[in-house]
Amino acid sequence: MTVIHQDDLIDSVADALQFISYYHPADFVKAVNEAYEKEQSQAAKDAMAQILINSRMSAEGHRPLCQDTGIVTVFIRIGMDIQWDAEMSVEDMINEGVRRAYNHPDNLLRASILADPAGKRINTKDNTPAVIHMTVVPGDEVDVRVAAKGGGSENKSKMVMLNPSDSIVDWVLKTVPTMGAGWCPPGMLGLGIGGTAEKAAVMAKESLMDPIDIHQLKARGAKTRIEELRLELYKKVNDLGIGAQGLGGLTTVLDIKILDYPTHAASLPVCMIPNCAATRHAHFTLTGNGPVLQTPPSLDDWPKLTFEVGPTTRRVNLDTVTQQDVESWNSGETILLSGKMLTGRDAVHKKLCAMLDAGEPLPVDLKGRFIYYVGPVDPVRDEVVGPAGPTTATRMDKFTRQVLESTGLMGMIGKAERGPAAIEAIKDNKSVYLMAVGGAAYLVSKAIKSSRTVAFPELGMEAIYEFDVQDMPVTVAVDSRGESAHITGPAEWKKRIASSKEVTFKK
Repeated sequence: MTVIHQDDLIDSVADALQFISYYHPADFVKAVNEAYEKEQSQAAKDAMAQILINSRMSAEGHRPLCQDTGIVTVFIRIGMDIQWDAEMSVEDMINEGVRRAYNHPDNLLRASILADPAGKRINTKDNTPAVIHMTVVPGDEVDVRVAAKGGGSENKSKMVMLNPSDSIVDWVLKTVPTMGAGWCPPGMLGLGIGGTAEKAAVMAKESLMDPIDIHQLKARGAKTRIEELRLELYKKVNDLGIGAQGLGGLTTVLDIKILDYPTHAASLPVCMIPNCAATRHAHFTLTGNGPVLQTPPSLDDWPKLTFEVGPTTRRVNLDTVTQQDVESWNSGETILLSGKMLTGRDAVHKKLCAMLDAGEPLPVDLKGRFIYYVGPVDPVRDEVVGPAGPTTATRMDKFTRQVLESTGLMGMIGKAERGPAAIEAIKDNKSVYLMAVGGAAYLVSKAIKSSRTVAFPELGMEAIYEFDVQDMPVTVAVDSRGESAHITGPAEWKKRIASSKEVTFKK
């Protein structure tokens, strides 16, 4: 009988979570690089270049790919013939591994998990508990798959109970555009089909644990209906022209993953969960021979890219920028930011608006300033700040008009698109929204030359910081006239893709 020792599971989970915080799976790097090589949209190509550069930097520096180091999900299959040498429960062992990984002094990971989710939402400080799916199976091994899932992509999960006669393809093609760019494409879409509502959701998440293999599937051809569905959705979702970071382009998804299960005759449950550009998962099997540690990949697996600044790129000094300057910027153009910016996300905006409603003075003057939607990782060693990529901007939409009109804030920086209400507020106030690349957090952090807390220190990573940045790359996503690159870009590329296929068909 195989004996699995308590520390073997704890150490293996901790090692896997540290490993995936800074190493992309090699199949993901290869898939993004292939998409980068064939991309014709310059905005999408630049975004993927930043993702690949960030990936290599994280691999070299052993620091997180993304500031959102995720909620931990574990699928564990326990052999019926194993024996535990342990005092803790399996769940407690896994959570101890999570705790050790996220508090590792050489690579602190951001603790994002909040207890009392419908109430006080208190941070647990160590990113526990994990979400654990446990199965008992025949055998004498313990098979473990570990993932760290960012909130931006998790929030875009979709669930539907279709009629048995409804088209899954039609639902996916209707739904993906509504997800916006907050899930940081290019990535994968995982689908769970059948079972019950909760079974479909678990299958969708579990499918994302598998490696990217759509090109191998295309080469050999589909052998099952599920494989046919994967190929059909892969082609049709990419034909939508959404592109990297939602800016328009040829590649939106790198793969489509599907798991299915028998279901009730009256039902067709379908769940779709995206994986973002910070795809993070690892697999190990305990056989009683001690902990299993991950094997580092070769850095030769990463392309050697540099982010090239084009001749039309503007350099902007945030300390001297004027309203006239802002009004001259155009949707879709690239800007390099230098100077001082403030930070603030959900909790800060909620506090600021409550203070404005109460007629209280704000702790910081926002007039003429730019605010960056970010919750950085704590720094280690000689870092000014840890990985500091943008968070999803749409969560701030409901606060945008009040903040702009009451404070004189000039601009905002985040990831993904803005909704109609926020775009109208930006237009009315002749403000601007700039987009930083989601999935390039370590790269962005290298542009931050100093950081200090200026308000709400009790909010931890959600406090207001002042960053001094140098040449931080951003895209004008919504200009002062209200034109959104996340609307015009995908529309243009959807039309281009359709036109090119029509020409090919006529030939």
